[in-house]
Amino acid sequence: MNVENNAPGFDPRMLESLICPHTHGRLEYDAAAQELVSKKAGLAFPIRNGIPVMLLDEARKLD
Repeated sequence: MNVENNAPGFDPRMLESLICPHTHGRLEYDAAAQELVSKKAGLAFPIRNGIPVMLLDEARKLD
């Protein structure tokens, strides 16, 4: 859920163009957490104001 009501949402069609910067593999969209998940890398990349932040330093490690 976006904190700001006027913030743009993530367009899931972007998944066709985005890949994990670590594994170059497929990403999954977690709408509830507003993250792009790379199961292969065990990382979740945040989406801020509708824009995916694809930096390894910004990724959260999955449990």
